[in-house]
Amino acid sequence: QVQLVESGGGSVQAGGSLRLSCTASGRTISSYSMGWFRHAPGTERDFVADIGWTGGTTFYDDSVKGRFTISRDKAKNTLYLQMSALKPEDTAVYYCAVCQQYRLGCGRDGGGATYWGKGTLVTVSS
Repeated sequence: QVQLVESGGGSVQAGGSLRLSCTASGRTISSYSMGWFRHAPGTERDFVADIGWTGGTTFYDDSVKGRFTISRDKAKNTLYLQMSALKPEDTAVYYCAVCQQYRLGCGRDGGGATYWGKGTLVTVSS
């Protein structure tokens, strides 16, 4: 079993930056693809970005491309999401996911996710 704990969320003004972290415990997840998803009130859960098991392949939703960067540190069993140029529409609870072994991503619908964190809230004010 894998436990995922997200951190780094908070309140920021539009144009600001935040860095989310997601640390896994229980087992090593170095051979798994991982991803970030978000859920804003009144909407469906949305794909944000994912990263392949090697760390060499990344995918982003068009809404965050050029502003967000996903990365991972296998030695620390940790996934990151660097968020810059934040917009009010980025306000949501952000969830990390551990997905599939030896895969390039999680799938935009999150169907490839095996484990989910409990989320961290990001609030962007205008």
